[in-house]
Amino acid sequence: MNLPVTTNEDLLYSVQDGIARITFNRPQARNAMTFAMYDRMAEICQEINADRSIKALILTGAGDKAFASGTDISQFRAFKTAQDALDYEARIDRVLGTLEQCRVPVIAAIAGACTGGGAGIAACCDLRIGTETTRMGFPIARTLGNCLSMSNISRVVALVGPARTKDLIFRARLVEAQEALALGLLNEVVPDVEMLQRRADETAKLVASHAPLTLEATKEAVRRIRRTLSREEGEDLILKAYMSEDFREGMDAFLNKRAPVWKGK
Repeated sequence: MNLPVTTNEDLLYSVQDGIARITFNRPQARNAMTFAMYDRMAEICQEINADRSIKALILTGAGDKAFASGTDISQFRAFKTAQDALDYEARIDRVLGTLEQCRVPVIAAIAGACTGGGAGIAACCDLRIGTETTRMGFPIARTLGNCLSMSNISRVVALVGPARTKDLIFRARLVEAQEALALGLLNEVVPDVEMLQRRADETAKLVASHAPLTLEATKEAVRRIRRTLSREEGEDLILKAYMSEDFREGMDAFLNKRAPVWKGK
């Protein structure tokens, strides 16, 4: 049975034969995430948890340039107070926590850029399939001068280890597909977007055919084993970054397409 649900133009949702699919649909903005897109993704995960007919979920981006290039930077312009920064991180932690705890296997089909918040989304997924054009990373030390939440840091460390996490963020580099595969950021690499969507569908159908309670129990056990630091444990770090002059400089430089001038304050 097909149940197309176009919830808004920026995020498309459909269900076919027990396989759900979310498509980030802002190719003109490299599928940068708006707050509404984040919130709708969390709502969909809750709907899936209540619908036992759904057996797997695929996340993907429209076009071939990006899976998701992070949060739409223009939204940060409204930040004025410390509470704005804390509220933003609380919102993202809630959304990504809901995605991570979605009861079905979640498969990320990643073509092109998967950066910042997009890489955070991918880190919450159970399986990640890329193409030869996939590039993953958190280039915030070069672009905005903000920091990852404690939950996001915990997920990346769980995937690649503390030393490689620091290497990725300190160097602000994007990892090419084959290196991402070797590091564990990707589970599989296919040649192109057409093959990517086919492989994501095949993988979703495979896991959907397996014992759902086995998959649910395994997914939850792995989540429990990996301790995720709470948002409260990192509030001082969030405020240090988001309330800084450097963050304002990074935002302005990014939006005006110039190199930022960091002051360390």
